[in-house]
Amino acid sequence: MEKSKVYFTDLRALPGTNLPGKLQKLMKRAGIGEIDFEKKMVAIKIHFGEPGNLSFLRPNYAKAVADVVKELGGRPFLTDCNTLYVGRRKDALEHLSAAYENGFNILSTGCHIIIADGLKGTDEVYVPVEGGELVREAKIGRAVMDADIFISLNHFKGHEATGFGGALKNIGMGCGSRAGKMEQHNSGKPTVDREHCVGCKVCSKNCAHGAISFPENKASIDHEKCVGCGRCLGACNFDAIYNENSSAVKELDMKIAEYTKAVIDGRPNFHINLVIDVSPYCDCHAENDLPILPDVGMFASYDPVALDQACADACNAQQPIPGSLLDDNMHASDFCDHHDHFTNTTPESEWQTCLAHAEKIGIGTREYELIEVK
Repeated sequence: MEKSKVYFTDLRALPGTNLPGKLQKLMKRAGIGEIDFEKKMVAIKIHFGEPGNLSFLRPNYAKAVADVVKELGGRPFLTDCNTLYVGRRKDALEHLSAAYENGFNILSTGCHIIIADGLKGTDEVYVPVEGGELVREAKIGRAVMDADIFISLNHFKGHEATGFGGALKNIGMGCGSRAGKMEQHNSGKPTVDREHCVGCKVCSKNCAHGAISFPENKASIDHEKCVGCGRCLGACNFDAIYNENSSAVKELDMKIAEYTKAVIDGRPNFHINLVIDVSPYCDCHAENDLPILPDVGMFASYDPVALDQACADACNAQQPIPGSLLDDNMHASDFCDHHDHFTNTTPESEWQTCLAHAEKIGIGTREYELIEVK
């Protein structure tokens, strides 16, 4: 397969320039103008950030993208689907309030916000997945599928299950309805190592399904109630929660790839990754830890697989930030070097399978040509 083109610009903004302007220049150089936007409805998939988290992408970046779409004749809207877990984005009313609180509105972004799977996360479309091995029909938020054109605007950062969250994660998991998210997560359900559990109950505060109880002041997970979302894994500071199903994370990766294909197959799509504020965990957390790596830049491509691979390679070329979770792990007495910054940050995570499977089912290629935009 021919190498895909991935376009990159750094974060230097000299007098007379600014980052939103550099993002717009990047998009145009990457060929977004080749899409016929005239009078088309354009979904811009973004993560609005969980209130309390400050590492999500600023609304200014969303406006930069929306303005280019409007300049090309399109009718953009920002969108995301509701979540499974405890937080303030599990129904459309809370989700919109969270977005407004974090600065997203028609005045700041120049376009409307639509929660794609509706009021309670049940407004979904069943989309066949051609070549799917684990998913035959993906459950995608209706507004995402009703759009004529799909753009993903992604914050590239760490993730406690998938190693990092980039284009594939933001599209595949993010565009799944609540039922779709449950389908992706249900391959594995975590278990508690009682010797390591200190009974702090932080895990239960992150469980939306009441699956965690504390007999004898030790956590216990009811697998009948658990949906396998993995929030407790990220919440535990004592490595007391793990996944007994060693293939569960790889199956999650594969399902994310298959859901991504359902979203973008058969219609124009374009993808942007911003490698800034590279926090160790997802923006779904109500906090953001010190970034594990320095800011790298902005990337754009028609190929989300090549895009994620290029960003992962760029991140692995960086030096860890002193005092970060990654730096702490690398200085631990029992540190095992996986030669990958994301795995070294969250050793229970895995990201290679997602990109490999996405390539296998025809979404794109991991081989890329990196083109710098000055």
